[in-house]
Amino acid sequence: MAPKKAKRRAATGDSSNVFSMFEQSQIQEYKEAFTIIDQNRDGIISKDDLRDVLASMGQLNVKNEELEAMIKEASGPINFTVFLTMFGEKLKGADPEDVILSAFKVLDPEGTGTIKKQFLEELLTTQCDRFSKDEIKNMWAAFPPDVAGNVDYKNICYVITHGEEKEE
Repeated sequence: MAPKKAKRRAATGDSSNVFSMFEQSQIQEYKEAFTIIDQNRDGIISKDDLRDVLASMGQLNVKNEELEAMIKEASGPINFTVFLTMFGEKLKGADPEDVILSAFKVLDPEGTGTIKKQFLEELLTTQCDRFSKDEIKNMWAAFPPDVAGNVDYKNICYVITHGEEKEE
């Protein structure tokens, strides 16, 4: 568990040290992910590394333009510190958990903590920033509904804001 001071700095963005934004266990998880992506083990994630790791996950026809766009999200070569900074920036951009939870609660007038899969899918595919079929498929893989077709939106909120599933 990170000290409260580090958590406060991370929450307010006061620290320029990217390592203070995360708990030690999170840094270790990101390091493991970085090592998996860095296929040639040179300490830098390249376009070829991305192509190889995507191929290992079954995505064989990734266009060069897509890979280049991924690499260009970084300000320079993607070493572990840059990789961690990119995750910090992505997580910092998310609304606080209570704000996201309040948005879901509007869709849950009975206060059950769940939303019907069919209803949520309809909203996500027809409103605003519409989800593609692949994004919907990935979401249900990550957050499978229960046998009655209900989706636990509290877990979704937690993962959006913390980057990992809550241990029950």
